[in-house]
Amino acid sequence: MASENTFLPADLVETDPLLGVLRLAALSAGSDGPPDDATLDLMFERMPAGRIDDELSAAAWRELARGLMGQRPSNMLVALSGCGALGRVLPEVAALFGVPQIADDPPQVDIGQHLLRVLDEAARCNAPLPVRFAALVMHVGKSDSPPEHLPVHYRHVERGRPRIDALCQRFGVPEASRELALLALSECERVHRVTEVRAGPIAAMLERVGAFDRPDRFGQLLMLCACDYRAYRGHAAGEYPKAALLRTALSACAGVEQTHGSPGAEELQEARAAAIARVFRSERWSSPGT
Repeated sequence: MASENTFLPADLVETDPLLGVLRLAALSAGSDGPPDDATLDLMFERMPAGRIDDELSAAAWRELARGLMGQRPSNMLVALSGCGALGRVLPEVAALFGVPQIADDPPQVDIGQHLLRVLDEAARCNAPLPVRFAALVMHVGKSDSPPEHLPVHYRHVERGRPRIDALCQRFGVPEASRELALLALSECERVHRVTEVRAGPIAAMLERVGAFDRPDRFGQLLMLCACDYRAYRGHAAGEYPKAALLRTALSACAGVEQTHGSPGAEELQEARAAAIARVFRSERWSSPGT
């Protein structure tokens, strides 16, 4: 962050120290480089002593959103961490640094460092705010997974849901961002594992994530999953194959309701599974005994 930007929000720093720190961190996301020492020193000096209220103002969310929508959102988190603010403003996110997660090569990644790469990939793709916010918080249930299970994170969805809700309430996060974050929490890893071998689970997933009735949010989920995929080493320049698979499956379901009249929920899902199976030349559901 260029030194000439250090004192841009000086009046804000004086009138509301926390908002001033958040503004400085957010401004750092608009530059290519990390925040400079002068900026970090000022943020450290101005960080309020004592407890930060559980209820943060909408102005605090606007500063976080400003940083998330910057060219390098990772710089905002680096700045907050560098001045000791990340653990106080976003403790759920700060707790992810140093926690391992399974990957391909290398076999493990630090979730916090991976999160920084996902955010910057989302910025590179010009992703909307809900995608970037979901990238920020969708792993918060993994921070305290039992050590004996690491790098696997059993039941992280159950732990993550109340944390995301609490974070959203704390900052007054818009509902669209909250909804996508909760959807990503439960579905992103499932999207990564989806396969065309069984058409039935694909039909069920499309229904579950709202692909038929909320196509815009479905598109945002796929964008987020693609950013997550490309943040892993060796995938940066690659296409995300699961997005193409799910879009092909969704297209296969077009017109199913018209063809079958007004079927019930089970009949509709079965008809969609059959349509997907034809496209992928696969089975609809698992064979008996499998």
